[in-house]
Amino acid sequence: MIRNMDLTEHPTARPGPAPDTEEAFAQVLAAVTGQENVSVDSNFFADLGANSLVLAQFCARVRKRADLPAVSIKDVYRNPTIASLVSALSETEEVPAEARAPAPAEPPERASRLEYFGCGVLQLAVFLAYSWLVAQVLGVGTDWIVAGTGLLGGYLRAVGFGAMVLAVLCTLPIALKWILVGRWKPREIRVWTLGYVRFWVVKTLVQRNLLVPLFVGSPLYSLYLRALGAKIGKGVTIFSRFVPVCADLLTIGEGTVICKDTYFTTYRAQNGLIRTGPVAIGAHAYVGEMSVIDIETRMGENAQLGHASSLHAGQAVPEGQSWHGVPAVPAGVRYRRVEPRACGSVRRAFFAVRQALTAVFVLAPLVLGLLGFMVNTLPDLSPAMGLGSAVMDFAYPKFYGKALVVSFVLYFGLRLIGFLIVTFVPRLLNLALKPGEVYRLYTFRYTAHRAIRVLTNLRFFKTLFGDSCAIVHYLRALGCQVSRKEQTGSNFGLDEKYENPFLFSSGAGTMVADGLSVVNAEYTSTSFRLSRVHVGAQNFLGNHVVYPAGARTGDNCLLATKVLVPLDGPVREDVGLLGSPSFEIPRSVERDSQFDHPKTPEEFRRRLAAKTRHNAGAMLLYALSHWLFFSGLLLLTWASDVYYGLIGAPLFALDTLAFLLYGMVFFIALERITVAVRPMRPLSCSIYDRRFWRQERFWKAAAAGVIFRALDGTPFKRLVWRLLGVKVGSRLFDDGALIIEKTLVRLGDDVTLNAGSVVQCHSQEDGGYKMDRISIGSGCTVGTGALVHYGVTMGDGSTLAPHSFLMKGTEVPDHADWGGNPAHEIRAGRRQPAAKS
Repeated sequence: MIRNMDLTEHPTARPGPAPDTEEAFAQVLAAVTGQENVSVDSNFFADLGANSLVLAQFCARVRKRADLPAVSIKDVYRNPTIASLVSALSETEEVPAEARAPAPAEPPERASRLEYFGCGVLQLAVFLAYSWLVAQVLGVGTDWIVAGTGLLGGYLRAVGFGAMVLAVLCTLPIALKWILVGRWKPREIRVWTLGYVRFWVVKTLVQRNLLVPLFVGSPLYSLYLRALGAKIGKGVTIFSRFVPVCADLLTIGEGTVICKDTYFTTYRAQNGLIRTGPVAIGAHAYVGEMSVIDIETRMGENAQLGHASSLHAGQAVPEGQSWHGVPAVPAGVRYRRVEPRACGSVRRAFFAVRQALTAVFVLAPLVLGLLGFMVNTLPDLSPAMGLGSAVMDFAYPKFYGKALVVSFVLYFGLRLIGFLIVTFVPRLLNLALKPGEVYRLYTFRYTAHRAIRVLTNLRFFKTLFGDSCAIVHYLRALGCQVSRKEQTGSNFGLDEKYENPFLFSSGAGTMVADGLSVVNAEYTSTSFRLSRVHVGAQNFLGNHVVYPAGARTGDNCLLATKVLVPLDGPVREDVGLLGSPSFEIPRSVERDSQFDHPKTPEEFRRRLAAKTRHNAGAMLLYALSHWLFFSGLLLLTWASDVYYGLIGAPLFALDTLAFLLYGMVFFIALERITVAVRPMRPLSCSIYDRRFWRQERFWKAAAAGVIFRALDGTPFKRLVWRLLGVKVGSRLFDDGALIIEKTLVRLGDDVTLNAGSVVQCHSQEDGGYKMDRISIGSGCTVGTGALVHYGVTMGDGSTLAPHSFLMKGTEVPDHADWGGNPAHEIRAGRRQPAAKS
């Protein structure tokens, strides 16, 4: 396991290299670069043409030699010649050391086959029981609403039923938490046991609550956590949708703000165990976006944790200090840059009440009315649409043809209406907002800002248009000021998030991979300010980059995956940035420019046109596949209406299971068909190569993976991964990981994947694309929010710490602990004690 560490104490000296180290390093580097001789003064990048993958292989081979000191990828980038590298290693360098570790513990007892399958059976039984309970409530409520007379009577009954459902959704998870668990305490829970089933039930109800989107950024969030047992001070504002599970172990002081996409779940999964532990955040603290706070961590009053940063177990940010990085270290930059405004309890209470009333008087009748239209009214409109009889005869073949036509009109009609709404309504709301102004929270302007953020970040259209020339035009329709001068066909990926798209701009030739989050709204617990954000020309932004207002980067920068974008220092130009905290690397190297790129403007235009045609076909297939999925849902809904009189309310329980199974089977089949047509293999090519275009088509087919999140933490997730092509061993514990290229991934026995972890077999840098296999050995743990890149091998029993970035080509030894961004060795591979016979 990863021992608790205090990275500000216990410095130790790293031993220097032996006198003949230069020659030994030169031999290793010559072997990995294919050179006959390597000079100790040759620059790894300019002279040898090495890239990060080659250097990762160099570091791995050095680690395997007992006569050489270990080097990390950061050491190599900072010292790009053998002479400078050896000189740096020769210096007595103080590096963080772990606290004294206790004697190695025996590995946890693995679950038996009976426990594993018994856990799955119990989880399925709980799901069915909960579905039956929901079905009874929906059945009674539906019958009651239908019995109403007139439009007004139906509306009032829908309001009453909606109020009851709102109350149940708020109170049921809280009540079951106190009944099943009582108060959470620091403890270890072995997965697949009865204790774990109780943990899973509470976790699922607390985190999957349909009201969580309503709670985000609202005073209702604090009330919800207090009811679950958390100690939350006054005026706390939380924007993260990741709800902490063990709320009794969470303490947040007054006036604290936690930004979106931050994990502070108060538990972690590791080596077959669920470990719960405390998280304490002091008053008026600030936690940046896309950060991870592990268990057994603490932040003092007025402390700050930067964006894309993490606190590992045992770390503590002292009062008034600002830290950032993975794991976090003291920083000289302030992340809370907005002054507070007066925002009293009355304003907060009024906003919460207004939210609840909107849900009861608007959202509930709207949802119930839409369902009633699809089930009851839509079939009656068939004759008016020229489709003949409205009778739903499922034994009549022509009925299915008519149903396809009806679903086509309804589906694409709704998509068209949605497109008009997301491109028109936010423009009207944005008239009430001005950049640079500091506004109070919980006012009309705050409501307008929330609506803009929700409407402009809907996933469907970005997935449809992403990775094609069309995405630039769609983002401009949303309000982004993105350049059209240098169309690459891959200017933006499938997933970008903006607080306010009208305040984002990018220069010509800039390319952005998936996962960009633009922080152009800055918050305190009482106020917010919108700011303009500009990404310079000829930039490349890797996956999962948080780009804040005031970022100190200019033109021609490469921002690597999960990089911490700097807010201080000079403006960086013509360089690359890697890591958290970030450091400079070469903008590009010779090996990365040897793809089959277009050589002339005429060839570029021809290949771009071919790529656009291929992308248009992928967009069409994506839209048609989702229409077919919608058609199936519509048929299942109509069938429920037809047979409701025979079966009654329990039919709703069967519907829940049927809809879930239908969705999973449909999208598993869709992805497998896409892969079967063109099987995936390790690849290195230009983005103007047809093989890359097929990958873009696959990403659209795989974009519906969110439906599988319903199986997180269950044995059924392993079955789904196997059906999707992952080579997975026994007893996989997946708490919410994302695996993209499934057929290139191998997972051993007893692997633990934490929430938010990503296994990604590809990388795009500028106009080049690379893809390779990933192997994660038996007994491995991938921490919360960590990312494993392509070409990586994790040895048996190894561990990757939370929020870490394991770079491409890295080889992690057996039973070693790695962490950081880029990840490096925290503890060397250790001998495991023999298991009891």
